[in-house]
Amino acid sequence: MNLRRYRLLIAALWHACALLLAFPAAAAPNHIAAELVASPAITADGETQLALRMRPEPGWHGYWQNPGDAGLGMQLDWSLPAGAEVGQPRYPVPDTLLISGLMNHVYESEYAVLVPFTPPSGATAGTRLPVRVKAQWLACTDEICVPESAELATTMTIGASDPRTTQAFEQWARRLPAPLGSEATFALNDDSARFAIPLPASASLAQPHLFVAQDKVVDYAAPQVFSREGDMLLVTIPRARFAPASPDRVEAVLRLDAEGNGIAFFAKPGAIPAGGTPLATEIASAPSALPLLLLGALVGGLLLNVMPCVFPILSLKALSLARAGESEAQARTEGLAYTAGVVLACLGLGAMLLGFRAAGEQVGWAFQLQEPSVVAVLLLLACAITANLLGVFEFGVPGFASDGSPQGAFATGLLAAFVATPCTGPFMATAMGAALLLPVVPALGLFATLGLGIALPFLAIAFIPALRRRMPRPGAWMNTFRRWMALPMGLTALALAWLATRIAGPWFAIASIALAALLVGLLSVAGHRQRRGRPAIRPTAVGLAILGVIALVALPLTERDRAAASESLLDPQPFSEAALAQARASGKPVFAWFTADWCLTCKVNEEVAIEREETRRAFEQAGVTVLRGDWTRRDPEITRYLTWQGAAGVPLYMWYPARGQPEKLPQMLTPGTLVDKACPKGSCR
Repeated sequence: MNLRRYRLLIAALWHACALLLAFPAAAAPNHIAAELVASPAITADGETQLALRMRPEPGWHGYWQNPGDAGLGMQLDWSLPAGAEVGQPRYPVPDTLLISGLMNHVYESEYAVLVPFTPPSGATAGTRLPVRVKAQWLACTDEICVPESAELATTMTIGASDPRTTQAFEQWARRLPAPLGSEATFALNDDSARFAIPLPASASLAQPHLFVAQDKVVDYAAPQVFSREGDMLLVTIPRARFAPASPDRVEAVLRLDAEGNGIAFFAKPGAIPAGGTPLATEIASAPSALPLLLLGALVGGLLLNVMPCVFPILSLKALSLARAGESEAQARTEGLAYTAGVVLACLGLGAMLLGFRAAGEQVGWAFQLQEPSVVAVLLLLACAITANLLGVFEFGVPGFASDGSPQGAFATGLLAAFVATPCTGPFMATAMGAALLLPVVPALGLFATLGLGIALPFLAIAFIPALRRRMPRPGAWMNTFRRWMALPMGLTALALAWLATRIAGPWFAIASIALAALLVGLLSVAGHRQRRGRPAIRPTAVGLAILGVIALVALPLTERDRAAASESLLDPQPFSEAALAQARASGKPVFAWFTADWCLTCKVNEEVAIEREETRRAFEQAGVTVLRGDWTRRDPEITRYLTWQGAAGVPLYMWYPARGQPEKLPQMLTPGTLVDKACPKGSCR
C-alpha cells in the first residue's frame, strides 16, 4: 500500500471514529454555526426550498459534497411532515485548498446549501409545516479537524411574505452553479480522464477548475489541462490511483472564475475530440497584460544575446558588428536585413509550434532540438561554418564575406535566431508561456517581438552613428579574428556531437560525425578548386546531393532510444504527475526540476546550484523529495505540466513546501537558492 493511500485510509478511520464519539456529546460550541432557513416562495410545480446556512469562524472551513482527498461531506437526517419530501442538496461552487499535497474542496466563508422541499399535497396558503434535521459535518483548519453536529428546526409557512428571507434565498441561489442545459461526455483510460463540455467559445474562463462529484474518479491534486475545440471545452485530468471502475454517469461542477461562478452538468461516456487550443490563463487573456508580455518578450530576446546558450552564435555577430562601421547606408541595410532574418525565423518557429499544438501535439519551445535529425543538421552546419572560418573554403556563408551583403546579413539573422531561440531566459519565460495559450495573432506578435529583441543590438548600431563610431575599423585584424572565431564554432560542433549521443544513441552520433567529416572533406576539395581558379559550385552541389542521400538512409538506421539520464547527487525520481502527487501527499517538501541536455542554461544552473554537496546535505536534512523532468526528447506529460505552469520550455524549477502554495523559482539560480528554500534562515544546521 503506497503512502498516500495509507494516509487517506488513516484519516478516514480517524474521522469516522471521531464522528461516532463526538456527535452524541455536543459539549463544545461549533466552529461552523449552522441555521435552517425556510423559503415561503412556491414554484409552479409546488416546490419550495430549505437552506442550511453555514458560517465558519475565521480560519475554519467546511466541505463540498465530495470533500476531495481529505475531509467529510455533510450528513443530513430529516424529520418532515407526512407527505413532504426533500431533494438532493445543492451546493455552491467550492474553493480549492491544498494542504500537504492533499486537495480539499472547501468553503472558507459563509455559504448556504439549498435543499428542494415539496410540501404535502393539498397544503394551502397559511399552512405551517414544522421541519427538523440532524446535521453532521466536519469543521477544519489547516492543522486540525473537529466533527460537529446540530439539531436544527424551522417552521415553513406556505405563502407567507418575508422580503428579507426572499432576498437571502436569491443571493444564495446566485452562488449555485448554473445548470449547463446539455450533456457533456467523458472518456477514461488508465492514466487520465478527459471531458468534453459544450461551452461557447465566447465564455470567459479566468481560473477554471473541474470538481467531480464521484469519489476517486480523478486525482484531485493533479494539474488540470484545459483546451478549446470551437464551442467545446476539453479538460484532461490524471486518474486517481486505485480508481474505481468507469461509472455510467459523472456529475461535475466547472468553476469559471475566482468569483465563484460555475456550471453544473452530467457527463456520459463518449468520444472526446483530439487536439484543441490550450486555454489562455487569466494573465495571458487579460488585454491589459499584453503590453507587459510584449515588453517581456523584447527584453528576453535582448538578454539572449548574453545568455550562455547563445555564445556560439556570437562569433557570427561579432564580424557583422565590426563591419557595420564601413558606411552608414550599408550599416542600415545590413541591420534591417539581419533584423528581418531574425524576426522571420522566430515567426516561422512560432507558427510551427502553434500549428503542432493545434493539431494535438504536446510540444514546447525548442521543440526542434528534441528531434535527432535537426541535431544532425545543426552539427553539419556548425562543422561547415568552422571550416569556412578557418579558410578551408570560401562560400557565401552568412555574414562572412569581407564586403558584406544584405543577403548574407539576412541569412545570418535566420541562423542566429534558429540557434539562439532554444533558450528561455529571464523575462522571456512568461511571454513565451503566454504565447502558447493566446489566440494566433497576439501569439505571433510575441514571437516577432522576441526576434526584435534578439536583433536589437544590431539594429541600434546600424541606426545610431555614435555606436558605430565606437566599433573597430575594418582591417587585416578581421582575418585573424575570423580564425579565432572558429574555436567557439568548433566547440559548438563538439557539443552537438555529444547531444547526438544523448538524444539518439552512440551509433547515431558516430554516423553524424562521419557525415560531418565527409562534408568537411567535400568543402576542402571545393576550397582547393577555388584557390586554383577552377569552378567549384557544380561538383560541390553534386557532392552535397550524394551526402544528403547517404544521410537520409544512414541516420534513421542508427537512431536509438536516448541515453539514460545522468547520475545526480540529489538522486532524483523521474517526473510524472502521479509521482508529483504521491510526493506531495507525503507531507514533505518537493523540488521539481525540468531540464534538457541541449539547454545550456539548465547545465549552468545544475553546476552552480543543483549538483552541489551543500544542496544535497540541505535536502537530506529537510527531507526534500526531488523529481527531475528530462525534456531532452519530447515527453507529452512534461510538456503538459510546463504548459500548466505557463512555461514554454526549460529550465523550470518548482518548489513545493510541506505546507502552503507551490512557488516557481527563478530561471537563473544562485548557489544558495535551493539551500535557503530547504533550510530557511539556517534551520537545518
